[in-house]
Amino acid sequence: MEYKDTILDLIGNTPLIKINKINKGLRPQIFAKLESANPGGSVKDRIGYSMIVDAEKKGTLKPGGTIIEATSGNTGIGLAITAAVKGYRCLFVCTDKVSSEKINYLKAFGADVIVVPNTYEPDHPEYYVNVARRIHEETPNSVFAYQYGNPSNPEMHYRTTGPEIWRQTKGKITHFVSSIGTGGTISGTGRFLKEKNPNIQVIGADPIGSIFKHYKETGEIIKGTPYLVEGIGQDCLPANVHFQYIDKIINISDKDSFAAARRLTKEEGIFCGGSTGTIVHVVLEIAKNLTENDVIVFIVCDTGERYLSKVYNEAWLQMNRMLDTEVKVLGDISYNKKRKGFGGMVYVHDNATIRQALKIMSSKGFTYLPVLNGSLKPVGSLREGHVLSRMLDDPKMLDAPVKEIMEESFRVLDAKSSIAEVRNALKEAPAVLVSNFGRITDIITRYDLIDFE
Repeated sequence: MEYKDTILDLIGNTPLIKINKINKGLRPQIFAKLESANPGGSVKDRIGYSMIVDAEKKGTLKPGGTIIEATSGNTGIGLAITAAVKGYRCLFVCTDKVSSEKINYLKAFGADVIVVPNTYEPDHPEYYVNVARRIHEETPNSVFAYQYGNPSNPEMHYRTTGPEIWRQTKGKITHFVSSIGTGGTISGTGRFLKEKNPNIQVIGADPIGSIFKHYKETGEIIKGTPYLVEGIGQDCLPANVHFQYIDKIINISDKDSFAAARRLTKEEGIFCGGSTGTIVHVVLEIAKNLTENDVIVFIVCDTGERYLSKVYNEAWLQMNRMLDTEVKVLGDISYNKKRKGFGGMVYVHDNATIRQALKIMSSKGFTYLPVLNGSLKPVGSLREGHVLSRMLDDPKMLDAPVKEIMEESFRVLDAKSSIAEVRNALKEAPAVLVSNFGRITDIITRYDLIDFE
């Protein structure tokens, strides 16, 4: 009889699929590493298994124990599969950004799932990772898998994914493209491939709003802004992102990510999620400048079945302005700025000094600055002319807090507001603030609107 001992024997050794249609007119050979062929439908099956086995070897996970993790769904599913076979209980903390399909998938394995808001900052006690850590500390005989810093995450890809790709391409791979979430896939696979051939280019595909590209290029940590693609990108730096193995990071919009995912599904028959779409868009962009001697391999992160209510739901796409349409919104102006290299929003805290605010204005060349409080809510604004006028009257105020001279806050508009509404608002004020998923993510001036139109 031919059989596998358990479902865990199907993890890894995923096939490489040649891309034939969406790359029409491009010279390189392009291959999809079909991680959606894992039994749990995603690349995270590999690390779900490895983190549990590693914890068993270390003695931190004992019989009857509970596995706790903060997850966007796929790592939880990978953990739940291995836990089901080995007899462990699972408890997962997700944000309300996670699709209902993935949450129901986790519950189908008998896992407990806690859903928290997606609006909390990483240093907030209710941030989903912090909630998971707190539950672990309160739960006897439990382990906190913590995929973001667990070394068995990139190590698993170093031992399996990298060697598989090298073997499947007979060492001919020239470019490896992966998303970056915890960093495990790109870091572990990239490390192995570069040890085999340091000339292989390892390229990260990342959503606009994630902090990785800015950090890679400047070494500066900025605040991330919300985006719709699930499971990739970060607003903090996980220990498992090993930038020394990543040659370049390219930012892609939600709209382009979802369009590429739907195209891969319709034209190549590879049913994938939005994160794979982010990767595919990068692959097609870099392939334009490569030759027939180049071989690109990219990761298919998971299956599209997990996003039937989102990426493959036209009503949801339309509601979130993700379909091609002539109707433009405020978020498009913000995206236009970021596409041209203008990074995250610059602001000043209300307890900062006037001297600090003037320094920011001078160094950035800004005439206006929004003033936010400790909860990053808008409480006022600064105009360079007004500030300088006050300083001429009383130079001693330079070290006073900006709250003493700030003016009324700029108007806040939702990112989905129409251009007509933005135009009317800017007739009355020099700038407006962009609200995205309840967070202030950008400031748009009259110049930004003119540049967009």
